[in-house]
Amino acid sequence: MLNTYYSMEIAGYFSSIFIGLSLGLIGGGGSILTVPVLVYLFSIDAVLATAYSLFVVGTTSAIGSISYFRKGLITVRTAMIFGIPSIAAVFFTRRYVVPAIPQEVFSIGDFIVTRSIMLMVLFAVLMIVASYSMIRQRKLAGPEEENAEPNYLQVFIQGLLVGFVTGLVGAGGGFLIIPVLVNGLKMPIKKAIGTSLVIIALNSLFGFFTSFGNSLVDWAFLLRVTLIAMAGVFIGTSISGRMDGKKLKPAFGWFVLVMGVYIIIKEICK
Repeated sequence: MLNTYYSMEIAGYFSSIFIGLSLGLIGGGGSILTVPVLVYLFSIDAVLATAYSLFVVGTTSAIGSISYFRKGLITVRTAMIFGIPSIAAVFFTRRYVVPAIPQEVFSIGDFIVTRSIMLMVLFAVLMIVASYSMIRQRKLAGPEEENAEPNYLQVFIQGLLVGFVTGLVGAGGGFLIIPVLVNGLKMPIKKAIGTSLVIIALNSLFGFFTSFGNSLVDWAFLLRVTLIAMAGVFIGTSISGRMDGKKLKPAFGWFVLVMGVYIIIKEICK
């Protein structure tokens, strides 16, 4: 039993590399991996895992955005326009929505849907939606459309949606942010990725630091996972120029799809 525990823990730390690796390679996807790694490999409660995920994703995204800052590929004004409603939604969700979810949400016969099960199933559904957008490789707006009138209402609404998702399940929402920056604000894809990392960092870190009124943080553990994920970012960034992101993203999407289906089956069949 002890050997199994340590094996799962080692697998958890190893998997943490891929949280940052995906951010470094394709500019997103790290948050999709974080909660499952924390819940299934480190055996952390799902509600606490969503909070821990915010710190890991937020810190990793902040580190990942540094190279984009240096290259001038971040639009601070857009990050603020998107980020203000998003941060407000994160605060509302972490402060009022998550604590209001009862321990036992509802039951179907003898099967009781707990708060942890509901959050994990919701997260799995989010993974499946994210995987579809990765696999489909929907055409984003091209450079020739950059001068078109930006749709700020769409950006505002999307900011609220991303903030709610971030606060509820601990996901940064990069797969939601990038399309609206490119299609809604007509932003070049590289600037969209860099700006998205800043928005994810702001949302996630704000959500984390407003989550812990009564909970104690295991900082030693959390920093270990975060540092390993940060190493993954540096690895991903260093090799991203030599790999085709258009081919990596669908492959990662299929992996996320399988993980999402696995989580649903695992939670329902407990």
